[in-house]
Amino acid sequence: MKKKLLSLVCALALTVSLLPAAQALEGDGARAARALASLGLVSGTGSGYDADADATQEQAAALLVRLLGAEKAARADKRNCGWKDVPRWAWSAVNYCAYQNLIDWSEYLPNGALEAKLWCAMLLRALGYGEELGSDAARTALRIGLISRPLDGTLTRGDLFETALAALTYPKRDGGTLLDTLLTKRLCTAAAVDALGLRDEYLTAREAADRTLSAVLCLKLYNSEKAVEKGNASANASAFLIRSDGLAVTNYHSIDGAVAGTATLATGEVCAIERVLYYDEGIDLAVLRIARTSEEGENIPRFHAIPLAGAREARVGDAVYAIGNPLGLGLALSEGVISSTAHETDLSARPCIVSDATISRGSSGGVLLNALGHAVAVTTGAYAYGNNMYLCVPVDPAMEAELSGEGMTLEEVREAVAAAHEAAEAEE
Repeated sequence: MKKKLLSLVCALALTVSLLPAAQALEGDGARAARALASLGLVSGTGSGYDADADATQEQAAALLVRLLGAEKAARADKRNCGWKDVPRWAWSAVNYCAYQNLIDWSEYLPNGALEAKLWCAMLLRALGYGEELGSDAARTALRIGLISRPLDGTLTRGDLFETALAALTYPKRDGGTLLDTLLTKRLCTAAAVDALGLRDEYLTAREAADRTLSAVLCLKLYNSEKAVEKGNASANASAFLIRSDGLAVTNYHSIDGAVAGTATLATGEVCAIERVLYYDEGIDLAVLRIARTSEEGENIPRFHAIPLAGAREARVGDAVYAIGNPLGLGLALSEGVISSTAHETDLSARPCIVSDATISRGSSGGVLLNALGHAVAVTTGAYAYGNNMYLCVPVDPAMEAELSGEGMTLEEVREAVAAAHEAAEAEE
C-alpha cells in the first residue's frame, strides 16, 4: 500500500512538473491581454497573445482605435494619409490615427517597433492631454498616473496590453473614461466589465500602488544655505499631492527648521518647495506648493493628485495603505487596518488614527489611504515600545484650510515660528 501511495505521489508530482511553464509563470502582459480579449478588444494570434514579442506601431494604432470605440468610423473614412508600406490589415487604423492627430505625421514608421514615448503620446492624445506631452510623453504619463511604472525604449505586446487596460479607466480630460464610451456604444458588456472588476470601488494593495504612487513625493530638507550649496540634506521626509497644480500635504515637523527643500517625483524629476500655504505646529500639518518647473527646466502642466476623504468616516478595522519614503530610500507601500480612530497623543493637538500599516523614519508626511484610494490621514510617527502602533494625523484640517493665499517660504516659516516661541516665552 505504501509503495502504491508513493508511486501515486510521484506520478502526480511528475504530472505537475510537466505543465507548461507559461501556465505557472504567466505575466501581467498576458493577464492584461486576456482581460482585453474578454472585452472584445484583443483577438490574439495563432500562438496566443505573444506578450513577450515586440509590439509594432500598427498594433498600437489598431488597439487604440478599438479603445476609442472607433473601428466603424475608421473603416468608413476613405481618406489616405499618404504613408507608404502600411500593412493592409492596419490601413484604416493607421489612417484614422493620423487624421485624428493621435499619431504625429513625423512619428510613424511603417512596420516600426513601438517606442514607449510614441505609445504614451498616443494614449495621452486619445484621453485629451495632447497639449501636455512635454519632452518625454512616457515620463508625463508616469507623472500623472496614467502608467504605474517607468517605460522606456521598445515596448513588448505585453506592455501594450497592460497600459491599454489601465487607460480604459483613466479619467479623460473632458470627463468620463474610455470604458464609459465602450459601454455607451455597447461595444462591450457590463457583465464582462464587472467580471474583471474594472468598476470595483475597493482597491487591492497593488491597485492602490498603481493609482497613487505617482502622487507621493520624497522630500529633502536643508537647514542652512551652506547645506543647500553642498547638497547635504538635513532630513528626509514624505508628502503627497492633493491638487494637480502642485499643492501637497506633509507634517509640519517634516519642514520644521528648514530654509529650503526639494520634492522628488516618481519620475525622478526634482522640484523645489516654493511656498508653505498652511502650517500648524500644534496639529503637525503643513500644505506646500511645489514648483511646476523641474530642476532640469521641464515645465509640468499637471501633477497627479490623491482625493481627500478625511478621517470622519474612518472606522476601526478599515483596511488602509501607507505610502511614504522610509529612511529616505524611496517610495514604499505597506498595508494594515485601523486599530483606533481617536487616539490622544503628544504628537498632535488632534486625536490621531492608529494603524498597523508599517512606517519608518522618513515616512513622516506620507499618505494613509483608505480602501477607496482616498487620503484619510498623514503618516506621522510611532510608539518606540509599542507593537504595530503607527500614528497618523487626520488630513481634515488641511481640507478646511484657506489655501488661496501667497503663503510663505520655508525660511519665513522658520522665522515666524521662532518669533512666536520667543513671544510665548516672554509672556511666561
